[in-house]
Amino acid sequence: MIDISKQIAYWRAGAMEDWDVAVELINIGRIRHGLFFAHLALEKLLKAHICHTTNDLAPRLHTLLRLAERTNLTLSEERMVFLARFDRYQIEGRYPDLLPVAPPVEVTRAELAQAKEIFEWLKQQLPG
Repeated sequence: MIDISKQIAYWRAGAMEDWDVAVELINIGRIRHGLFFAHLALEKLLKAHICHTTNDLAPRLHTLLRLAERTNLTLSEERMVFLARFDRYQIEGRYPDLLPVAPPVEVTRAELAQAKEIFEWLKQQLPG
């Protein structure tokens, strides 16, 4: 039998750690890597929500919008558009041949700020 509370705790803890790494990487100029970890943090919180919603293991998916669709969360249109757009950073992180030039610092900071708003909202929506 699956211990759902342990699954949720696992995904939540991983998300918190990955968010800290994202911020650290961006602060030292490792933009693509930092945005990849920011995506990973959002992905892990969504997986915690899936565990909570389904009482089952999270799927092995990385697409934020597809993960969000498997939760009971009600996302605004703005958040859905952001999640869909933010997926570019996980693809770039996984497939180096697709690496474009890293976004400028001001774009990176704006992306990180919007990701943080969603990150905090997702944390607040989780039980316990």
